Amino acid sequence: MRGGKKTIHAIITWMRRQPPKAKALIAVLLGMTALVLLRIIVHDHDNLFVAAEAVHSLGISVLIYKLIKEKTCAGLSLKSQELTALFLAVRLYCSFVMEYDIHTLLDLATFATTVWVIYMIRFKLRSSYMHEKDNFAIYHVAVPCAVLALFIHPSTSHHLLNRIFWAFCVYLEAVSVLPQLRVMQNTKIVEPFTAHYVFALGVARFLSCAHWVLQVLDSRGHLLVALGYGLWPSMVLISEIVQTFILADFCYYYVQSVFGGQLVLRLPSGVV
Repeated sequence: MRGGKKTIHAIITWMRRQPPKAKALIAVLLGMTALVLLRIIVHDHDNLFVAAEAVHSLGISVLIYKLIKEKTCAGLSLKSQELTALFLAVRLYCSFVMEYDIHTLLDLATFATTVWVIYMIRFKLRSSYMHEKDNFAIYHVAVPCAVLALFIHPSTSHHLLNRIFWAFCVYLEAVSVLPQLRVMQNTKIVEPFTAHYVFALGVARFLSCAHWVLQVLDSRGHLLVALGYGLWPSMVLISEIVQTFILADFCYYYVQSVFGGQLVLRLPSGVV
């Protein structure tokens, strides 16, 4: 067991010494390797989506525990939670008017939990909220997503406004975690429960991205065609990949901290 930890520590140390471009290349290669393994191991790739939802739920459970038991919201971004509530609200609307399925119920549960978290941060635990650290301007992501949705959206038979809304929630979901990463970058130190929560988001989004990529490969590209024509199918896939890579750097430092035996995660400058 100790030999295994020493090997992992040696690998992590070697990774830390690599230049940023080399780290990015290694991350891409590791991601591709993971996709190949998942394609071989998981026969029904729809299970990857279920796994993503399960991991996301686990992360939310950790967040709920932090707020109830620790009675503090220090290190959490209210703006990230508000962006999450926004894209979930829009997606729920689109689901009800366009395509109602089991995913709608999952989104409804996540939306209710997110609204509760926002309530706790704004009112019950307001004294521990790091307002000065949560300084990422929401309009920096919301406005570009809205503009992009106006020009690139599904080409289905649904009402134009509904198609724009759907595209908006896809784009906004991809970048909704940015304020949370900014808070962690500003504080430099991330306490365990917040780190566990964000790491769970990273794993969930990787599994969701893997689900999409493998579905496209299995259908030999027909899935993208089914989504419509133009740039929209490609943008859906790109949004999934962006979500994964935004959190990849944090997940690397999280794993490094866990195997290093550190309870508190310390982030170097430049992670966000």
